[in-house]
Amino acid sequence: MIKNLSFRFNELIIDKAQLEAILGFSEGVPEPFNSYIDETFQFAATLPDIKAAYIIIDKLQIDAIPNTISAEGLTFNIGRKIKKEIRNSERAAFFICTAGETISTKSKTLMKGEDPVLGFVYDTMGSFIAEAAGDKMQKIVLEEISAQGDKITNRYSPGYCQWPVNDQHNLFSLFPKQTCGVCLTESALMNPVKSISGLIGIGKNVNFREYLCDLCSSKDCTYRKIRMNKTNRTFSS
Repeated sequence: MIKNLSFRFNELIIDKAQLEAILGFSEGVPEPFNSYIDETFQFAATLPDIKAAYIIIDKLQIDAIPNTISAEGLTFNIGRKIKKEIRNSERAAFFICTAGETISTKSKTLMKGEDPVLGFVYDTMGSFIAEAAGDKMQKIVLEEISAQGDKITNRYSPGYCQWPVNDQHNLFSLFPKQTCGVCLTESALMNPVKSISGLIGIGKNVNFREYLCDLCSSKDCTYRKIRMNKTNRTFSS
């Protein structure tokens, strides 16, 4: 059964100091950036469309074919690194999370128009919100499966760690169209762009491990920067 979730901004954990660091300010924020950051927080507090959805697939097959898994008759080419991280999983939670169209539209309008710098701050905030919605969803999954005596892995997404982004077509086929208001382009990019998708391994013998972002070749990834700056994770049981 698909679980649909909606979040208010104040339900999410957004580290302002971390946002400032991603924007390049580790010691004090000069104007106008200080005002820009405050504005994005005020705007984010009004967002109506921060959403997540997940479905737990009970029969996950770790395939003999190198670096693939199967669920619901679908094959996912997750790559060697992710397969290693979820190798003891008996089940998996597949998910979609989004910061919503509102903040994506706001950032695009500003970046193409009157204030590209402010638009960039909104764009960065959108990435933080999508990731924070993923954190909130992941905690809810953990609460659900912990009651059943299971544990979870970290979450992993197409486009990272050698998992091809075009596998999102298979992932999205597990959900009704426009779940969370998110759709895919033919090239498997999500719209709204401030969205994430992926899977979480579930089982009695799985381990939650921090992201191995130091092994990732995508050095300019915003999500990588967010995750590398996180110092406290609370998903392991």
